[in-house]
Amino acid sequence: LQTLDVANNQLRELPAALADCPRLKEANFRGNQLRDKRLEKMVNGCQTKAILEYLRAGGRGKGKADSARDEVRKKKREKQQKKDSGDGEQDEVEEASKLLVKVLHISENPAPLVVKVSAGVKDVRAFIVCCVLKGVNLKPGNALKRFLSMQTKLHEDICEKRTAATIATHDLQLVKAPLTYDVQPPDELKIMPLGRKEIKAKDLLRQLQLEAEEQRKQKKRQNVSGLHKYLQLLEGKDNYPCLVDAEGAVISFPPITNSEKTKIKKETRDLFLEVTSDTSLQICKDVMDILILKIAELNRSTLENKEGSGSDMESDALCGPGNLNLPLVVEQVRVLDTDGNLKVLYPSKTDLATVSSLLTVIR
Repeated sequence: LQTLDVANNQLRELPAALADCPRLKEANFRGNQLRDKRLEKMVNGCQTKAILEYLRAGGRGKGKADSARDEVRKKKREKQQKKDSGDGEQDEVEEASKLLVKVLHISENPAPLVVKVSAGVKDVRAFIVCCVLKGVNLKPGNALKRFLSMQTKLHEDICEKRTAATIATHDLQLVKAPLTYDVQPPDELKIMPLGRKEIKAKDLLRQLQLEAEEQRKQKKRQNVSGLHKYLQLLEGKDNYPCLVDAEGAVISFPPITNSEKTKIKKETRDLFLEVTSDTSLQICKDVMDILILKIAELNRSTLENKEGSGSDMESDALCGPGNLNLPLVVEQVRVLDTDGNLKVLYPSKTDLATVSSLLTVIR
């Protein structure tokens, strides 16, 4: 068994035997009211491997996570015993090889980025989570191409073809703060989409619709690719969501496109990350957790492989062995309502927990 999709059924438990399916790579259990609330949260945000490990560790879908916690405690005790007996070197090596991310708290940041949310988004696309990620290296080889491919894969997978959530990534140096998450009518919202000239949202969607029809005729099939397959997500909406910068320019139009104004290039080192959803705040956080993990993995892979970059001295220096485990820095971003009340802070103390087995978070 390689793929299993039992989403939106009436399952209350997941059988422990699933953990014994070594070839199972893709499993979708979303939309089931599981008794084990921790497991229910995991199936909405974690990869299949993590879910199977949870079942194997003793979660067993019985409505309690106690046995899994006991297993964690047991491993911690064993690890401590190994250290006490001098056999903990292997564990220490494994810990040292984990990806590193350092969280920069709001109080430590002299100029923290803030996003204000207007009341109108509540009925359109209510949830947004943001953060800043510094220290990314996209210069060598095909690192930028792999970064964009990774984002596309996340949109297809955990974001469920953008129906659950949408990711937007920006070059921080090109983002003019403070930002406002707002709604605008289709004939007023203007954006310069990636690779296109400035256009009104209404005209952009009409243009994409025409392109989709043309694509269908040429390829003689029902499916379309690219932005065209997300058009139906805005059907029937009187207003469209958008992220607006301090100059009044729209830099993001979820779930359709980002703006050319904040486009990421090979030279980009610092990112502004944004995840929006009309489903839940938790799915935004889960997607952001995995996005940060994937960027960290990509960064490590780029440095380890020393991908060819000509005579780029900076890249060569970055690929030295001493730099392989330099942490990426995640700066907290606050999302406030129009009265200045805090709606969400990311990453909080509880965020990034879903990826903790692969990521060491320095707080």
